[in-house]
Formats: sequence, C-alpha cells, structure tokens
Amino acid sequence: MTTTPEHLSYVLRLADNALILGQRNAEWCGHGPVLEEDIALANMSLDLIGQARMLYSHAATLEQLLTGAKKTEDDYAYFRAEREFANYTLVELPHRGPLSGTASSSRDYAVTIVRNYLYTALMAHIWTALEGSKDAQLAAIASKAIKETRYQLQHAREWLIRFGDGTEESHRRAQAALDHLMPYLRECFAADPIEDAVAAAGVGVRAADFEADWQRDVQATLAEAPLTMPAPVQHITTGKLGEHSEHMGFLLAEMQSLARQHPGATW
Repeated sequence: MTTTPEHLSYVLRLADNALILGQRNAEWCGHGPVLEEDIALANMSLDLIGQARMLYSHAATLEQLLTGAKKTEDDYAYFRAEREFANYTLVELPHRGPLSGTASSSRDYAVTIVRNYLYTALMAHIWTALEGSKDAQLAAIASKAIKETRYQLQHAREWLIRFGDGTEESHRRAQAALDHLMPYLRECFAADPIEDAVAAAGVGVRAADFEADWQRDVQATLAEAPLTMPAPVQHITTGKLGEHSEHMGFLLAEMQSLARQHPGATW
C-alpha cells in the first residue's frame, strides 16, 4: 500500500474530530446535570481522546514515510494552528444554541446530547466500514473505536428520546438543539477530494455513501422521540477544510495553553 498525502489528511481528520469532540464533552466534568451523567461524559471524552491518540500516532508514522519528519501525538494536538485542524464544524460548537454579539449562555445538555447523537450515528457507519480498510492499522483502530461508538450512540439516543418524549420544556430544548445543529451535518456529507482519493485506494470511505442510512437511523429516532426533522439549508460549513467557526480559536487556546507555555515538558 502506497502512502499518499490524502491518506495522511484523512487519518488526521478522523483524529481531529475525535479530539475536539472529546475536549468539548470534557467541559461537563464537574458540571454535569447529575453525577451519573458527569461521569458518563467524562468517560466518553476519554474514549474519544484515546481514539485521537491512536490516530495521531498512526498519522506520525504516515508522515514520516511521506516526508521524513518525526512527529508525536502532542505535536498534532498542541502545536498546530487553527487552520491546520480539519475537524467538522459540528464538533467544535459550544454546548448552547446560537447567540449574537457578546451574549453568553449556560451549557445546555440538550445541545450536547443532540450533537453526540448526530455525530455517533454517522461514525457508527464509518468505523464499521473502516474495519475493512486496506490500512491494517486504521482497520485495527476502527475495530476498537466502533465498540466505544456504539455505547456512545446508545447513550445519546436514549437521552434524546427521553428529552423529546419528556416534559414540554425538555421537548422544546431538544427540538431547538436539533434545529440549531442539523444544518452543520451538510458539511459531513459534502463532496470531498480527500475522501474520494482514500475511498478509491481502499483506505478510507466517503461519508456521503452513508447519508441515506444515517438519515434512516435519525428519522427512526426522531419518530420515537417524537421530534421534527428540520428543513434542509443551503449553506455548507467548512471546518474540514480548515475554515472554522469563531469558537474554534477559544477552544484551542484553552486546550493548548499548558503545552505551549512549557514546550518539551515531560510529566
């Protein structure tokens, strides 16, 4: 198997998605709505960050083969600039709905649950397909990640149904979160030359190939909730191309600050 720049970019994209969502979900540590959920989100964040570590380590191997450069997982996580990250815009958004200007708002657990559901419903299909990758290391990572993703999907799905079929307030907040987040999924399924290249090589997959299955899964869950699928929008966000929302810089500043203040430190 020949290593290509697209292969490296694809592995980094998978890693960036896992890392950034793991960082976001970790923000509930000490702030969860109930103790059990506080612990659950912390554990799922560790799963995501563990996936990111495996993927970054694999990316370092690929990059050395391509360029001779020696990288570590910390180099990718802590010492890249905002535009070098290729995660979906969806995973970098804060745990609240849209605000304007300098307004602020408390975390909304409905936003967290809806985001986790929409993302893991897609990744369950992607990781399953990647178990057949011609990249043996990526296939092995997928085999571990799919087990964690299925648990995360079950957790988010059960809470989404509980919110939707609960009180008037929980239903309202779940629907508002769905209306806010669903448009960002267009980016996941948008045409992409990197995915085209790795799919043709048998290394990766096109997320667009799973859109119909994802839509079917989501519609079934929303029917059970019951919640309404928002109308489609035209705009496509561009996080996977390195063009992020205004929230990404703040997230990276918090996540990277210690490593940048003490480069080369060991613990």
